[in-house]
Amino acid sequence: MENSTIAELEALLGEDLKRLRLQRNIEQGVLARQAGMSVRALQRLENGEGSSLSTLLKVVRALGRESWLKGIAPVASINPVTAVRHSKVRQRASAARSK
Repeated sequence: MENSTIAELEALLGEDLKRLRLQRNIEQGVLARQAGMSVRALQRLENGEGSSLSTLLKVVRALGRESWLKGIAPVASINPVTAVRHSKVRQRASAARSK
């Protein structure tokens, strides 16, 4: 996926949304109405023909998959600065001393 073009990524996302809609046995017209958009806008999204972010968010919300969005930019559960402040001081081996 890292080397995919934007068009390929749009097509994959559209296919995933269409697959989810069909798994839930929802017709395009019904989902479009639930999302507050036109059937044509939904068709364009499912076909990977370029859609607005607003269109994508409406469909994701209507399908009850807003949790997908949390994976885009996950919030770190551990603050690295706090972890360093509360960590124990490391002990290091000292070099052998000559007498």
